[in-house]
Amino acid sequence: MTNMDQYIEKANTLVEALPYIKQFRKKIVVIKYGGSFMSDQDIKYSVMDDIALMKLVGIRPIVVHGGGKDISNMLKKLNIESSFYNGLRITDKATVDVAEMVLCGKINKEIVQLLENRDIHAVGISGKDSALLKVHKKKYQDKDLGYVGEVDKVNVKFLQDLIKNDYIPVIAPIGCDDKKETYNINADHVACAVAEALHAEKLIYLTDTDGVYLNPDDPNSIIRRLNIEEANNLITRKIISGGMIPKVENAVDSILSGVNSVHILDGTIEHSILLELFTAAGCGTMIKEK
Repeated sequence: MTNMDQYIEKANTLVEALPYIKQFRKKIVVIKYGGSFMSDQDIKYSVMDDIALMKLVGIRPIVVHGGGKDISNMLKKLNIESSFYNGLRITDKATVDVAEMVLCGKINKEIVQLLENRDIHAVGISGKDSALLKVHKKKYQDKDLGYVGEVDKVNVKFLQDLIKNDYIPVIAPIGCDDKKETYNINADHVACAVAEALHAEKLIYLTDTDGVYLNPDDPNSIIRRLNIEEANNLITRKIISGGMIPKVENAVDSILSGVNSVHILDGTIEHSILLELFTAAGCGTMIKEK
């Protein structure tokens, strides 16, 4: 392939993206950024490049981030013991204080800085800012998990004001209840609640897997498109299992609450967001109502 052929191929890629850019312009897209890949510098930069490009072509991104690995590392450094119940962290007062420090301080501000480095205006917030996330204590199978919250209400106007003023909101999953107690919240659930409250065009989960498979051992069995009925059927048949179940269930709930589509992508694939948004083939699993 000559240099000119390569340039033409790049130009054709841009042309392919045009109808998608037009379709999603001025639409809200909520991105849940989290997973083991968050510590990989190259992947981190690729994700930030994708978000910056989305903003520059007129899409309105909102970023919700996790940070479980960083929280665990900091707890270890501080000699604070972690305890779990069925894989869920039991969050005592010392642990929630560390979670807030890591999520709101370290991770949140790093994401904001990476976007600002790309000349994209971003503002880092948590659920405490302007009462963004009102929560209640979450229980799991009647087990008290401590300071773990479930979202009751999202301050939609606050987010709309930030978007209107040309900022990308970067949200740390920390919130308060009516008694002003601080809670750590599952970032997937926060992304879901924010997308639902804003009736987002898309909710994108960046994960450690590239979507839903008919057979997890067969890379060719990935399902590119799913509707709600098919998704529920796959859960019933236990084809969707393990950690993928809550993601797909959240996706179904989001769509029933007004989100147009939900996408499960492998965050380790370079420019996975752009490939999913702006190409016909996509690169993950998209779930829609029908």
